[in-house]
Amino acid sequence: MSEPLILQPTLDVDACVIWLHGLGADRYDFLPVAEALLERLPSCRFVLPQAPTQPVTINGGWAMPSWYDILAMSPARAINHEQLEASAQQVIALIEAQRDSGVDPRRIVLAGFSQGGAVVLHTAFLRWPGPLGGVLALSTYAPTFGDELQLADTKKQLSTLCLHGRFDEVVPLAMGRAAHDRLADCGVSAQWRDYPMGHEVLPEEIRDIADWLEERLNP
Repeated sequence: MSEPLILQPTLDVDACVIWLHGLGADRYDFLPVAEALLERLPSCRFVLPQAPTQPVTINGGWAMPSWYDILAMSPARAINHEQLEASAQQVIALIEAQRDSGVDPRRIVLAGFSQGGAVVLHTAFLRWPGPLGGVLALSTYAPTFGDELQLADTKKQLSTLCLHGRFDEVVPLAMGRAAHDRLADCGVSAQWRDYPMGHEVLPEEIRDIADWLEERLNP
């Protein structure tokens, strides 16, 4: 397993964002975004982990960085749940490492794009037992949020920002909206924002993320 890419802030660390890339990308994918956000978050460490390289069924079985295998696209995304759980444990280990280094988990934000966002939602709401500073869900969906989803009261307080492209051809807008709505139905403080884009990020979106992070992490 590759070591995560870590960006240190200019001031003493008192917060952290753990940011997962999407399918087929790598830990450097969001490096420019993290560097830009560091300018507004001078005491926040960024941790950019790397997904393992493994075969992906829907891509002809080719091996590529992936947090879990996608077996089929319809009628709903069929995934390898064991690999999803392994990725969730990887994220939990990163949270614990930051906590053990002195960062309060209430100042640790989990962020993820596309497949990485699915891992983040699963980890934050269904696997990590303690508090967190928030969740950023970019162009993603929630394959483990069924109709029977029930959350502890502590999870309902977890501030969540869901962002999506209106013209996303990879993860349709409706899938992202469904994840947001399931959280909102469970009483989570979830916000929704969509943008005139496909499966990507826009400068306007990054500015909104920076504002949201500043509100939660800057002293």
